[in-house]
Amino acid sequence: MFQYIAGIITYNLFNLTNGSKIADTVNYFFYDVFKILFLIFVVVTVIAFLRSFFDPNKFKNNLLKLPFGLGNLGAALFGAVTPFCSCSSIPLFIGFIESRLPLGIAFSFLITSPLVNEVAFVVMGGLFGWKLAFLYAFSGIVLGVAGGLIIGALKMDKEVILEDAEGKRLESKMPKTLEKKMKFALNFGWWTFKKLLPYIIVGVAIGAGIHGYVPQEFFTNTIGKFEVLSVPIATIVGVPIYAGCSTVVPIIFSITANGVPLGTSLAFMMGIAGLSLPEAVMLKRILSFKLLATFFGLVAVGIIMIGYLFNFLA
Repeated sequence: MFQYIAGIITYNLFNLTNGSKIADTVNYFFYDVFKILFLIFVVVTVIAFLRSFFDPNKFKNNLLKLPFGLGNLGAALFGAVTPFCSCSSIPLFIGFIESRLPLGIAFSFLITSPLVNEVAFVVMGGLFGWKLAFLYAFSGIVLGVAGGLIIGALKMDKEVILEDAEGKRLESKMPKTLEKKMKFALNFGWWTFKKLLPYIIVGVAIGAGIHGYVPQEFFTNTIGKFEVLSVPIATIVGVPIYAGCSTVVPIIFSITANGVPLGTSLAFMMGIAGLSLPEAVMLKRILSFKLLATFFGLVAVGIIMIGYLFNFLA
């Protein structure tokens, strides 16, 4: 459906020539914008609706019974098996925060969830081999556990600001009736849609420009010149682009096949999936700048370390 609409706009409305660079770029842009915005609205709305039935307090109590560090591991594993992108992970993360789940454990979920999911795992296994797929999943889980433990140790609970779209303090109680649950979910989905719209457009526009006009040799030649700095540069370059891991893996495979080291390519992918600007916009609603910067900084350092590790092993 989205491809059909994008084709109508590109070839009928704009009357662009099929196969030209500008046509491919415009088609890619509209297809991804419509698809991502639709998925964000639907997924966030559905997750918010399901969250109204989910009791984070029970999840919290079960995790708190575990010995030190195992709660973070449990949250990271839960994040790994949930098929969410960074933005659709946030409604559950908010639920954990509202239920007073320890901050570090909640962040272990938030860090791992967008980086590791079964779709990305299967796609990566098919393209790169299962050994690398398992190592990548393990690395993402370790990053989630380590990042959560560090944030927990920093005692930054006062940096959490729970406010809704109208600026009112969020209550931990979810709506009780089905009608109110649906209204809550739709309002949250629509608020998220409006909030992320400009950032999705900018992020996809950057991706479309790269897709249409930047040859893959550019990444090989440019990143190759920086050598040691290639991994942090790839991580930073990925931040403005919005996409899920499962979407980016085939692109990473193509870039790697053209000579970019695997770890550098993975850092680019993880920067896209785990450090997106739309995610920062949503998190700014509930986190102070200090905590948000700490979260982004820790994840960025972790991604860079994973990138260097894969470059060393490859």
